[in-house]
Amino acid sequence: MKKFEHLVLTALCLAGMVSCGLDSLSPDDRTMVYDSELGHGMMVLGKKLDDPYSVSNVTKALASLYPTKAESVSVSTTDVYVRFLPSCQEEYDKLDSLGVQMIDHPVNYEIIREGDYYHDPSVPEGDITWQYAVVSPDFIFPRGIRYEILYPCHITEHEVVTRSDPDGIDWDAVERESFRLTGNAAMLSDRSLTKASAAKPEGRVTVVDSRRPDEVEGVKGVRVSCNVFVKIGQAYTDENGYYSIDKSFSSNPRYWLVFKNKKGFGIGLNLILVGGSVSNMGKHEPSGCDMEVRQEDDRTVFTRCVVNNAIWDYFEKCANDKVSMKAPPTNVRVWIFSRLSSSSTLMMQHGAVIEGTKISEYLGDYAFVVKWFLPDITLGTAHCNDYASIYSSTVHELAHATHYQQVGKGFWNKLIEFIITSFITSGMEAYGTGGEEEAGLCEVSEMWAYYVETMMYRERYPESEAVFGTSWWFFPQIFMYLDDRGLNRFMISKAMEEDVTDRESLCEKLKSLYPEFQTNIAMAFNRYYR
Repeated sequence: MKKFEHLVLTALCLAGMVSCGLDSLSPDDRTMVYDSELGHGMMVLGKKLDDPYSVSNVTKALASLYPTKAESVSVSTTDVYVRFLPSCQEEYDKLDSLGVQMIDHPVNYEIIREGDYYHDPSVPEGDITWQYAVVSPDFIFPRGIRYEILYPCHITEHEVVTRSDPDGIDWDAVERESFRLTGNAAMLSDRSLTKASAAKPEGRVTVVDSRRPDEVEGVKGVRVSCNVFVKIGQAYTDENGYYSIDKSFSSNPRYWLVFKNKKGFGIGLNLILVGGSVSNMGKHEPSGCDMEVRQEDDRTVFTRCVVNNAIWDYFEKCANDKVSMKAPPTNVRVWIFSRLSSSSTLMMQHGAVIEGTKISEYLGDYAFVVKWFLPDITLGTAHCNDYASIYSSTVHELAHATHYQQVGKGFWNKLIEFIITSFITSGMEAYGTGGEEEAGLCEVSEMWAYYVETMMYRERYPESEAVFGTSWWFFPQIFMYLDDRGLNRFMISKAMEEDVTDRESLCEKLKSLYPEFQTNIAMAFNRYYR
């Protein structure tokens, strides 16, 4: 996988030419601080384990505890443990759309070293690895997607009727007995050993902003998943970071965060892009755990949490009770690269750039990597040193995504081609000098993005007077000037249409939309463009 990781990173370094400049700115027992020792590499698997939830093992456990009843009570197949091998992103997305919760490693193996991902050694580098899942017995497998049925399962959570059956079988006890018979008794929690009922995990995931240390901020809308063998549970956090999983466990589950937000956006990639990056949280009690994420303990997970919250905030602010502006696509796909310093809004998943020629010309042999995984936004966070700077960089790119939604692929392909050309011809300056043909596209796009970045940054940090992007040849100050006089970003966004391709057309569009502001608009443009 190291070879493929290098390939992807190299491609994105080149794709970083399509980039935006960045003005750098400078518990209790249940609460776990996310520690980098949990690992972000590939997990290492050990020996294969005997799954206590397989139908055959539950049948043996039933016979062990209830020898006189075992012949009259059958152990049904409630679930089927399977694995899929999607050949492409489309096949993966098809399974995801069917509600299949996929895990990239077999769940019936010992984990020797924790990590964020696994890649089967039998699968070539660069291909999506085997995806393991539990499906219902009547699941209809999509035609054309490779799969293997591994074994039938009996997960007692499903047997609500049987639990109250006059046969009087204690299925929690059967589950514990199955763990004992399969050699997995050490996995049972202290709670279950005292014959207490199984517990449903609940807790809270929070992230710490050093500029707002007195506020506890939940990680919003992220998925918390957990499993013990084939027994898998999941839930999304609410806007305050709380989660509650509607499945009970007798043994300590392995928890992880999946950055596929309930609003639809995904933050990848774990080398092979799936719905969103996965961050291992380790094993905890069946009743759940609280997780606090701080930058000094684990920068990778911290960055993912901040980007997640920034995207959530952006979507929330695009539509509220009083005003609205066009939001990015709900399934916008964001990649984070800690070793890159520039960011970009390529919108490839939604059809931009890929149809042009410049990106293929300059990426050469690496073009297929970017084309295969189709990022919408890439965030280079090498120069982002805290929550605030990660937040501002993220909302800047989301403002571009809003712009893309209004202007479409034709405009965007021309803009990206201009930026790549400027980068190549001027020596690392993606914005050009302002005198080039099509420079107006860059001008209006960056004015807008830096302006939105400034406004959202100030709203998060009211004490700040930061203004972003003022050192370039274009002037986001124009929008700040107008905003101070009542023409806010929700109104200005209406002018960011396909026919606005330079400062002159932008000025005229604003005047036509808001004739009551004509004097202020003229004064703003005259002030900065003499």
